[in-house]
Amino acid sequence: MARIAGVDLPKNKKVLYGLQYIYGIGEHTAATILDKAKVSAVKKVSDLTEEEVAEIRAVITAEYRVEGALRSEVQQNIKRLMDIGSYRGIRHRKSLPARGQRTRTNSRTRKGKRRTVAGKKKAPSKK
Repeated sequence: MARIAGVDLPKNKKVLYGLQYIYGIGEHTAATILDKAKVSAVKKVSDLTEEEVAEIRAVITAEYRVEGALRSEVQQNIKRLMDIGSYRGIRHRKSLPARGQRTRTNSRTRKGKRRTVAGKKKAPSKK
């Protein structure tokens, strides 16, 4: 089993797609890492040798910020935005979309479950 950056890569997938299970590595970055490590992208994770896994691990640790370090950096960036009171920081604080999406409808993922607001009472009708 290949374990890189604290993540167990799935054995039955090709290395190019297996590397994408690591937070911070997408398809393009995975291809670049495999080129630098001189490993075939079509090889399955289960077919990797220990030397190839070590080479991939060395490339990732030397040149990329992944998993815990990347997550903490993203959280620090969000906290900085909130501390300086920028528009994006305020949107993060209120748990609203920060990139200009509409909120009158949609944005349920960000806002959470609907909370019903009591409607106005109708005025009594005059007869």
